[in-house]
Parts: sequence; structure tokens; C-alpha cells
Amino acid sequence: MANPLMFVLLDGLRFDVARVAMGYLGHLVETSQASFYKVQAELPSVSRPIYEVLMTGTPSSLNGITSNQTVRLSNQTSLFHLAAEQGLTTAAAAYYFFSELYNHAPFNRLTDREQHHPHLPIQHGKFYWDDAYPDSHLFADAEALRRAQNPNFMVVHPGGLDNTGHRFGGESREYRNQAIATDDLLSQILPHWLAAGYDILITADHGMNPDGQHGGTSAAERDVPLFCISSAFEPGVYLDGLSQLAIAPLVCQLLSLPLTPNMRSIPVPGFRLPIPIAS
Repeated sequence: MANPLMFVLLDGLRFDVARVAMGYLGHLVETSQASFYKVQAELPSVSRPIYEVLMTGTPSSLNGITSNQTVRLSNQTSLFHLAAEQGLTTAAAAYYFFSELYNHAPFNRLTDREQHHPHLPIQHGKFYWDDAYPDSHLFADAEALRRAQNPNFMVVHPGGLDNTGHRFGGESREYRNQAIATDDLLSQILPHWLAAGYDILITADHGMNPDGQHGGTSAAERDVPLFCISSAFEPGVYLDGLSQLAIAPLVCQLLSLPLTPNMRSIPVPGFRLPIPIAS
């Protein structure tokens, strides 16, 4: 049986800052406990469209989620759908856009903050809507869900980097300091997940430009990191640039899920498992 998987989505983390400011994750790479990739984000480089890219392996021209203002359920089969269909338990501690894409749209703050519905794609969820919601609280939400529900596939989605980048810019001391703080939080919680047998992927949706924005085509907005902590990967640093469309099929391989017909089988350097066949 496949190991359970934690998918950590650090909203708004650009590649160059991840490489120099995240010492704990860098330690895991340096000691051959993790692999590190440069990933090129899909366009438009904004949050809701890229959440859909990451969860369905489809571009915005196909899935129709083209803006943060596209408020509706996804019309694609997501990783949550696939996992639930195979009898796995799914969970998310995430921004409310995830609930709107995969559980309910529009989000109702009075009823949708915490969700436990075995027949929905995200079976167990804790969702936030305040952009300043502390990452420390979000990781505590995630750990509470993990301990209570023992999910096979879980998305953990803190927004502190994105919020700080919008306020101060992607080349500010505040943004770099937030990356250091996020890395410290990861250093406290990842050992618990590893001890529980989880594989862990850590990536970002998009980066952040010096003006505190994203959505365009610059490297600051599109280049994001991917840290892979799993025996399924050959330890190393891979900087050729991986398509973001490769990540959803990669999750399928790690969880022994079939690919959807709209996913592309994209080779990932250093990955040891075979590519599954589309359903």
C-alpha cells in the first residue's frame, strides 16, 4: 500500500527565496533526505487558477478557472476525487478557495469553516478566509486534522508568504523573514509527519514580484520550488525547470492512483516509480 502523502502548498513562495532562506528544508536536501526542484508555474500566475492546476493537472484553458474571481466548483476530476474514489481518506487545512473548488461554492463562513463529509471530495477540512490568518494557526489546524482523521492525502496551505509579499514586495526583508519563519514552523511539524510514515511534497502556487504582485510571466512570479521528501526520489537538486502540470500526475504515482484522461504523464527526474496509465 502507498504511503500517505502530505501536500504542503506555501502560497506565494518564489524559488530564489526558498533556496536561500529556508535552512531546515535546505538541510534535508544537503543531507540527501530530500530532493529539490525548480518548477515553472502555469499562467496566469494567480492563486485559484493554480490551485486547480495543482489539483487536476490541467491548464486554465482547459479547466476554465482563469481568475481568482472564477467562483464555482471545478469541472475536472481532482486529486481529492481520485483519492476518495479509491477509498482513501482526504483532508485539507487551506484557504477557502479550496472549499469552493472541490466542496461547496460559494463559501459560507458560518457553515463551511470546518467540514466533515465522507461523500465530498475533501472529506475533512478546516478552511480560513482572512489573508492574515497566522501560519502557526494553520499548521496547528493541519495537525489536529491529521491526528483526528489519519488522512491518506492531505493539503496543507498556509498563506503568510503571499500576504507578506503583497504588503512589502517579493524582494523585501519582511518577505525573506517570513520565509525563514515558515521554514521554522516546518522544522517543528515535519518530524511528526515523517514519524507517522508520510511522504511529503512542499511547493508553491506562484512567486512574487518586487512590486508585491503576481499574475505575469516574469521568473519572480513563475519560478517556484518543489521539495520532495520520500524514498521514491533519488536525492538531488534538479534545476532544469519542471512543468507545474507534472505535479498532479506525480501525486497520483505516489498514491497509486490512476491518471485522469486530461492529465499528462510528464517524467520527473530522479523519480523512481513507474508512471501510471490514464483511466
